Amino acid sequence: MPIDAGKMLAGLPSPWRGFLEDWHRSLRSGNYPETTRYNYLLAAAQLARYLQDRVASAPDTSEAAHDPTAVARAHVEEFQAWMVETRSPATALNKHKALQQFFKWLALDEEEIDRSPMERVRQPKTPQKLIPIMRDDDTRRILDTCRGRAFVDRRDEAIIRLLYNTGARLSEVASLHVDDVSLADTDTVRYHGKGAKDRRVRLGPKTARAMSRYLRARSQHKGSLLAELWLADRGTRALAANGIKLMLKRRGRRAGVANVHAHRWRHNFAHEWKRAGGDTGDLMLLLGWTSDDMPRHYGASAAAERAQESQSRVGIGERV
Repeated sequence: MPIDAGKMLAGLPSPWRGFLEDWHRSLRSGNYPETTRYNYLLAAAQLARYLQDRVASAPDTSEAAHDPTAVARAHVEEFQAWMVETRSPATALNKHKALQQFFKWLALDEEEIDRSPMERVRQPKTPQKLIPIMRDDDTRRILDTCRGRAFVDRRDEAIIRLLYNTGARLSEVASLHVDDVSLADTDTVRYHGKGAKDRRVRLGPKTARAMSRYLRARSQHKGSLLAELWLADRGTRALAANGIKLMLKRRGRRAGVANVHAHRWRHNFAHEWKRAGGDTGDLMLLLGWTSDDMPRHYGASAAAERAQESQSRVGIGERV
């Protein structure tokens, strides 16, 4: 779904709105992904509204509330602390990274400020959360809720098996088009990953069958002529990422499985790959990673389990 910048920036003072509209145009021309543009724009708009709300109790924020070129380090630090207190450290970190980009653009591209107010603002420390993997038994129970021939059952099974089988990001699965799927010869799917990096991954037999069944059901749908792969149950609309997110929660509740979200299957993919002794470089290619830190992070919640399995297999202390 396209970003409604007008709605996001409604009510902001003219200088803020003008700069953010120009920044958004710059991001679009740079081919930044839609989710990235949305998060960047949202963070800057939230800072502007926070400063507006502070004017009555802190008059020193009035100039910054009117014009982003007047924002100082203290303003950003107060906003960041507020985000930590009212949202979470992780959310505050996301806002920090987005604002870094905005003020960098103001300083380097637009030359509207001499220095970014973010230069000495520390990133909020975030506790490392171990995301539990999605066990096979839980996946089986969720898939059991998709038994049926209805359109939504065919669609939801295909989505869940795709997440389970390939470890893809929610955004990657949600943005698939029909022509990204190749079942005739190769049983593969082409993902459009972060940083405009495409990759093609192979589907297992069960996932390929689920995709084929969905495509047959899709061909009879009112929205069958749309380019997007996933369709909403009714009407002629595509199913967006948020719709998939809600579907997964709904299926999880029905199956009695808590905290069902796409990223748990991504962690599971990494865990199972490492468990099978798979090559780390191959894992990075399959999951669309460029940083060596990612393989260490993903599947970390099950690292102790893998270590114990390795200990039993090696048999140290059992040979005498």
